[in-house]
Amino acid sequence: MTTAAQPAVPVAPESSERGSSPGRDAWVRLRKNRLAVAGALVLLVLSLLCVAGPWFAQSYQDQNLDLGATGPSAAHWLGTDTLGRDLFARVLYGLRISLLIAFSATIITTLLGSLFGIVSGYLGGRWDSAIGRLMDIILAFPFLLIILALSGVFTQRLEAMGVPKGNPARITYLILVLSIFGWPYLARIVRGQVLSVREREFVEASIAMGSGTGRI
Repeated sequence: MTTAAQPAVPVAPESSERGSSPGRDAWVRLRKNRLAVAGALVLLVLSLLCVAGPWFAQSYQDQNLDLGATGPSAAHWLGTDTLGRDLFARVLYGLRISLLIAFSATIITTLLGSLFGIVSGYLGGRWDSAIGRLMDIILAFPFLLIILALSGVFTQRLEAMGVPKGNPARITYLILVLSIFGWPYLARIVRGQVLSVREREFVEASIAMGSGTGRI
């Protein structure tokens, strides 16, 4: 006695998993961090206000001595100072300078920290020792005291080198000082990551295939 063949049950195709990458993992962690997302939104709003400020705010230099110091109103959202200047416009223009210093110093710090960290972690030996001693020396100095003590001297030196006098020289000085004293922190983090990756199989395979230091 034979039994009837059972019909084949269709098997659902396995869902293809999306590959992971450091950038995608960082983006997922960022989206889950509500404080980081809120901070990014605030920074975006402030950046847009800085860019669009001149189109809907008054000039921060306009004075109205007859008006004097007043409270917030429809014409002056944050009021005016004793010279009758719009405080909201002055805050926007001041915010431009603050963001310029912050973004410029962050970019320079990231470039220097990544470069020195990669060189120190990958090459090791004398390079690691020399860069490590340099980082220790920079971090040994009192950061705030250096900014205050050398502000006048280095600002005048920058002006003598051709940087416009006044705010441009002071802004350039702040960017340079923040960058010089900021890159060692990032360099130590990058060095640690490079040390953990340097012994991985794909790096050893690349070296065995004859890849140079720059390519690796």
